[in-house]
Amino acid sequence: MQEKDKVRKKRKRKKKRYLLKFFILLILAASLYFFFSSSMFDIQKITVENNNHYTKEQLISLAGVRTGENLFKASLSQMKENLLADPYVKNVKLRKRLPAEVVISVQERSEDAAVPYGNKYILIDSEGMVLRISDIEPAVTLITGTIVTNMEPGTPLKVEQNALLNDILKLIQKVKEHELYFKKIETSNLIIKAYIYDQLICEGTPENIMDNLGSLKEVLYDLYKKGIERGVIRMGSDEYFSFSPLVE
Repeated sequence: MQEKDKVRKKRKRKKKRYLLKFFILLILAASLYFFFSSSMFDIQKITVENNNHYTKEQLISLAGVRTGENLFKASLSQMKENLLADPYVKNVKLRKRLPAEVVISVQERSEDAAVPYGNKYILIDSEGMVLRISDIEPAVTLITGTIVTNMEPGTPLKVEQNALLNDILKLIQKVKEHELYFKKIETSNLIIKAYIYDQLICEGTPENIMDNLGSLKEVLYDLYKKGIERGVIRMGSDEYFSFSPLVE
């Protein structure tokens, strides 16, 4: 009988200890919840880094974050999803800084070329991503002679000669690296015409032009010194160059 009483009392003590631990954990959890929900952790500062196309205010609006919101309740994954839904945002990194700051670091796409489509212009980046459709001719290289099959913003531009378009976009990037600029590029099978001025044209395959940009820069400088702004520079393989003052 005494043995049974001892066992019963022992069980009661265990239950009391479990209940005590439970209430302590409950109080601790509640305290932590109220602590992290306090105004101390309300977002007071939103920092935006590496933006170029969009302003700080525009990116904050796109992200859907606002001051006064609790730092721990703010969802970084939702902010990232919101930002990446915009065609101009290529990549984004977000982080929280205690006690009350959110940092948004973006990598934006740039407008590198445009493809005329009727009375409109399809703005694309160096990877062919469609950024927007404009009614106004932009101050970027125009790529003409293509037949567009897809122009949805936020998706890659699709044309009938996708391989040629990709080569032209690579050429435009290389041209930038050599501090040159083509106003317009006309496509026709494998040969393209790249316009330096309205009447000064560089003609060849994208590959041949790309491989000889250093020499082309020297030729253009020589023509500039002579005041020549009209003619055709034909470029072939093995650094072949020819110049004709006649423009068709």
